[in-house]
Amino acid sequence: MKHLIMKTASIAAVLSMILFAVHGVEGGSKPVRVAVIGGMTMTPLWNEIDRRFQKETGIKTEVVVTGAKPILARAMQEGRVDFLTMHSSDATTNLVADGWALDLRPWAKNDLVIVGPADDPAGISGMKDGTAAVRKIAASGANWLDFQSNGPRETAHTLFHRAGVHMIGAWVLKYENTDTKGILHYVGASNAYMIVGRIPIMFNKMEPSPGVKIMVQGDPVMRRPYVAMVANPERFPSVNIEGARKLSDFLLSEKIQRFLATYDGGLGDGIPIFIPVRNFNNR
Repeated sequence: MKHLIMKTASIAAVLSMILFAVHGVEGGSKPVRVAVIGGMTMTPLWNEIDRRFQKETGIKTEVVVTGAKPILARAMQEGRVDFLTMHSSDATTNLVADGWALDLRPWAKNDLVIVGPADDPAGISGMKDGTAAVRKIAASGANWLDFQSNGPRETAHTLFHRAGVHMIGAWVLKYENTDTKGILHYVGASNAYMIVGRIPIMFNKMEPSPGVKIMVQGDPVMRRPYVAMVANPERFPSVNIEGARKLSDFLLSEKIQRFLATYDGGLGDGIPIFIPVRNFNNR
């Protein structure tokens, strides 16, 4: 009997070691390898998501790559990540269409804002309607900087189209420098307006210029969606598909969507840095 008990205990110990090797420390699953767009790691958001996800599920996330969309897409194509989140674009659609990824889901948005010279020649400061603001800018003859960045440029064209204004003429300036860190200084020196992400402004990815201020913000039209996706297990058999899908579900959970609606990233201004896609106002 004693021998049988010892043998059973030995088997249990071996099984525990196997489970430990497969699932990781303290019974949690292996980390979900993630590719995360730079804005989410530039701010404290992703660390907070990771902390909350680990607390609820016991699963960690491991940021394999962060930065611009092309390097994130490449990481998914190379099978280096289980999960990816970045702005919606042709790149994200193609990852799914070409079989690299599955389950494309929008889960958050970020705000774009119109910045301009402190003396505000177009008189748009405090407006919340981007279409009306660009109409006033064009009517005043003030300078507009056509920022060569996909998201801001696409949003700018949407606003001008809605305003019935063509972005043509000497008042439409081009920024020829590939380094965007000093672009606000260029805006100030050119006495111009420009549309840009609120996050790079608030978290100093772009060097502040004392002569440039946020003029227009809070327009839902001036928001860009982020999508989440998981690696295709048919293409990548070793993918942590279970963990990746749990993370995707977690981002769209009521708990996280409500959190996003009040999270200002530590700025203290009470304005969410990422906007949830789910609305709970009527609940």
